[in-house]
Amino acid sequence: MTDQTSDQPSDKPPAPPVYAKLAVIGGGLIGTSVIRAARANGAVGEIAIADTNPAHRARLTELGIADSVHADSAEAVRDADLVVLAVPVMATGEATMAAAPGLKAGATLTDVGSVKGAVAEAMAAAAPEGVFVIPGHPVAGTEHSGPDAGFATLFENRWHILTPQPRTDAPYQDAVERLTDFWLRLGARVELMDAAHHDLVLAVTSHLPHLIAYNIVGTAADLEEVTQGEVMKYSAGGFRDFTRIAASDPIMWRDVFLTNKDAVLEILGRFTEDLQALSRAIRWGEGEKLQALFTRTREIRLGIVAAGQESSEPNFGRDRRG
Repeated sequence: MTDQTSDQPSDKPPAPPVYAKLAVIGGGLIGTSVIRAARANGAVGEIAIADTNPAHRARLTELGIADSVHADSAEAVRDADLVVLAVPVMATGEATMAAAPGLKAGATLTDVGSVKGAVAEAMAAAAPEGVFVIPGHPVAGTEHSGPDAGFATLFENRWHILTPQPRTDAPYQDAVERLTDFWLRLGARVELMDAAHHDLVLAVTSHLPHLIAYNIVGTAADLEEVTQGEVMKYSAGGFRDFTRIAASDPIMWRDVFLTNKDAVLEILGRFTEDLQALSRAIRWGEGEKLQALFTRTREIRLGIVAAGQESSEPNFGRDRRG
């Protein structure tokens, strides 16, 4: 695994664009954030975006964040040096096939999905020969979606994981370095990782927490003894944060669990065992076990804040966003 960070002195002249033309397929939170960040940091020249939703295309045109807005992905990616697929993970193969007729030899094709094994296979199978397929995942986001949800600072000091193909040829390695430079320009921290390991790590840090959030909010909604009005009125901070997570795009998360099911089920089994142990400790009044667990997990939270991956501000700083 390789960790790379960016630190450009402010007195240097602006760096030239990393890519002459960027094409983004998908005008949601991540896709529009990529465009906004690339524009704000001078990482690209021309920008095109494609979206299959007519309402999204109309709004993207109104926002004016791209130089051109397209219904046809192949038209959007024509002459593009970098193509970013910002679609639900189960749509990645189809999106690659739709863009394929317009992809030029030497272009880099990447994505932003939080599952990499199945996505990498779908991209590689559908991409034309001569296109550099480099799957990626920005570990950043909010519960909001749509063209208005994106913002230029979304990736600042956040990890972007690249899972390159097992190739050692110089042109492909150059493409990986160039894509790394692009994400560094957007303010991200870049790490290279094996696709299978990525999917296991994200099952722990992202996928299982979302599954728990969806489940606990659903459980609260189904309780006959507690009305939904009471759930909303008396929600404590912990439950409110679960509802924030559970408000994420349902289609995206449906696809995540179906495409990363092996890793999620493995971690879910371990979690279930740990939860049963915790239940026994509560049942038998084993306060020392509970305190030891809570102390250990508190240290993890403090470590995340210290690493700059979260804020200690009220509501985790999410009320402020640039």
